[in-house]
Amino acid sequence: MIPTLDGLAAHPWAYPMLEVVHIVGIALLLGNLVLLELRVWGLGPSLPVEPLARLSLSVVAIGFTVAAVSGLLMFMTQPMELLAHRAFTLKMLLLFVAACNAGWFHARQSLQRLDTTAKVLMLSSTLLWLLIITCGRWIAYW
Repeated sequence: MIPTLDGLAAHPWAYPMLEVVHIVGIALLLGNLVLLELRVWGLGPSLPVEPLARLSLSVVAIGFTVAAVSGLLMFMTQPMELLAHRAFTLKMLLLFVAACNAGWFHARQSLQRLDTTAKVLMLSSTLLWLLIITCGRWIAYW
């Protein structure tokens, strides 16, 4: 049996604030990925890629951590319902694909290459995150 946090879901402002924290984490994550993607695609050529990537990816990691922790807490308020939800299942699958995409991007040293594959992987990453966000919103309506 999966433990639940029923009190969190029932509290009049705790769950809505947790959603705000989740959105802030997503904003930090996606905003900085888009910034890095723009540089990979050739915008801002005067900005050195390596220092920008270090800063951007550090903020991405913070954003992901905030989103993951808040998401886990939200999940724990109704785990069985979410596990049976198609939008949640798709969101988790897309998160796995996004992690694989990021792993491939970094394993092939795309930031040093800035080639067509790097550009495709960065664009794929942004599209995957937009789909993940979409699925997250659909959980409430689907």
